[in-house]
Amino acid sequence: MKQHRSVPVAKGNIYTIDILRLGSSGEGVGRYENFTVFVRGALPGETVQAKVDVVKKQYATAILQDIVTPSPQRMEPQCPVYAQCGGCQLQHMSYDGELLEKQGQVRDALERIGHLTGIDVLPTLGAATPWEYRNKMQFPTAAAKGKAVVGCYAAGSHRVIEVASCAIQKAGNNDILRIVRQWMNDYGVPAYNEQTHTGVVRHVMGRVGVRTGELMVCLVTAQTDVPHTAELITMLREELPNLTSVVQNINTRRTNVILGPETKVLYGTPTIHDSIGPLTFNISAQSFFQVNSEQAQRLYETALEFADLQGHETVADVYCGTGTITLFLAQKAKKVYGIEIVAPAIRDAVKNAADNGVTNAEFILGDAVEKLPELIESGVRPDVIVLDPPRAGCGEPVLAAIAQSQPKRVVYVSCNPATLARDLAYLNDHGYQPVKVQPVDMFPRTHHVETVVLLGRELEKSREHVYLDYEPSKEIDLPGGATYSEIKQWIQAEYDLKVSSLYVAQVKQKHGIVERECYNKPKSENAKQPKCPPEKEAAIEAALKHFKMI
Repeated sequence: MKQHRSVPVAKGNIYTIDILRLGSSGEGVGRYENFTVFVRGALPGETVQAKVDVVKKQYATAILQDIVTPSPQRMEPQCPVYAQCGGCQLQHMSYDGELLEKQGQVRDALERIGHLTGIDVLPTLGAATPWEYRNKMQFPTAAAKGKAVVGCYAAGSHRVIEVASCAIQKAGNNDILRIVRQWMNDYGVPAYNEQTHTGVVRHVMGRVGVRTGELMVCLVTAQTDVPHTAELITMLREELPNLTSVVQNINTRRTNVILGPETKVLYGTPTIHDSIGPLTFNISAQSFFQVNSEQAQRLYETALEFADLQGHETVADVYCGTGTITLFLAQKAKKVYGIEIVAPAIRDAVKNAADNGVTNAEFILGDAVEKLPELIESGVRPDVIVLDPPRAGCGEPVLAAIAQSQPKRVVYVSCNPATLARDLAYLNDHGYQPVKVQPVDMFPRTHHVETVVLLGRELEKSREHVYLDYEPSKEIDLPGGATYSEIKQWIQAEYDLKVSSLYVAQVKQKHGIVERECYNKPKSENAKQPKCPPEKEAAIEAALKHFKMI
């Protein structure tokens, strides 16, 4: 009978804990007597004292009490409410340290969740500045002592923390925050109360066109009629010369979803504009648009580089949203198909394509699980497939359709390393292996990291490398030996590793077992072969010994 180990910590007690790494939410992950403890605010390499507040069978969480040995990456947070606010998680860490940790976060997910080893994760592409980058603000409201409070939710709660000025927001958004809060207090416009479902203003949203300077203000309200909107528009126009749009979004439901189904224009136009690279986009209150305009350009340029388009390819952009990546791809492709399930996003994508004079992009409304197979069944054979799914990642039917359509390359853009690793493991098992992994820091000072991955078929992973996975049609069964399949199956069973026939051939050749002179050589002099990773070489050698071949 299996014995369950006893939990070595108790709620309310303080323990000295060594912090090993950052968790997926930016908290320190430490060990106490080989038991995992999560400590918010602790950094890797630190020894801390922390008070346990939650105990589970496999882990505990604890509140930081004292830092015994600080990390050299520790710094003073710039924001005065950082300790209470849940908007940022890494202001207490140097930006160089943050970039290293995000690279490690991606690598750890690939190895721990995807069981993908030996993959080179490139250094994180950092922002020119980790401050004042957000072009979109959406702050909840509350009432406290008869005054309107506008700010961020405290970590893990719906308690609103007053924010005078947010350090990661563009200046225009902070101006909007200040003016709307003043208007609510000057004219007695009540904040929404989640418990009683009373009040008027639920959220204050601001959007900044970084390259155009245009500003949008969106009031999310719990009712249709809002008092004193004329006074609000006057106050905004007096202080914001670039004010382009003031809209009201109506959300009468008891829900945590921010936006409701109806939006009406109170002043100006229903959209503002911004550009990424040579492309200009219309942005409404409901539009998805990357919150970091500067880093979005680097993200899309990386995806375009990985797609390696020469002008004759057909591309499918799955989960295309408002068509931002689609239109980037269309600059270099013959034809691009964008697939998206959200109807307003498709409408925005069609308009963005028209506004930019893009005629080689076609957008398809529907679930990718259905629409991608339908596209392929119609006779379209994508040379490249680009994925940019939500945090939940891709559904297995989508991944299966991709593998069955056999594109030359797959480019996966992810905002969640965990689901990325899961999906890459599936694609790896179905013939598409990671070639390049590039983290991009779209959200400095937070735990989030975006990643772009290039996957290639085993026989054609890139223009610089020729990957041969030769499987002899008549495998040689030497005395006391084994076939390639038997060797690979044994390694899979014993080590839970997948190895290619090329790797087996390389190790055989190293030990003087050469069946043919040149089947594992590259086709051109300039091409290079992948070298067998050390852990796989050790597994292959173990197999060769098992089968008495060495």
